[in-house]
Amino acid sequence: MLDVTGREAIALAAIVDVALNGAAGPVGGAAIAERLGQNPRGREPLLQALSRAGLLASSRGRRGGYRLAKARGEITAGEVARAVSDVVAAPEILPRLVSAVIAPAWKRASEAALASLDAITVETLARQAMAAGLAPRPTAAITYAI
Repeated sequence: MLDVTGREAIALAAIVDVALNGAAGPVGGAAIAERLGQNPRGREPLLQALSRAGLLASSRGRRGGYRLAKARGEITAGEVARAVSDVVAAPEILPRLVSAVIAPAWKRASEAALASLDAITVETLARQAMAAGLAPRPTAAITYAI
């Protein structure tokens, strides 16, 4: 089941962090972890899972890091949750009440939660973060030349 303090929520926060901080180039995993108040080593497996799922693109080297692999409006919270959800094998012997009643109800609740998350894009979350004052300030003035 999804949990706001679990892997799915932290992974979604990491994707939004990259969306907010990746305009100038790749965002380092350690910088993401620091802004999220997380251990950098503990976040690397999540970031790698997001890369394998095609949500983040990673580059190595001194200026390496992560960037969004798709546009912010094309990545949904549901995709992120699915990319990092732990696959836990069910025990072979379940009490009949669990296998017949509890497990199907749990599965329906999880599917409903993921369907709700599919309606939320990283673009929406990034805009909410900016409105809440959580986005970085631009380091240089933005100018346009035509």
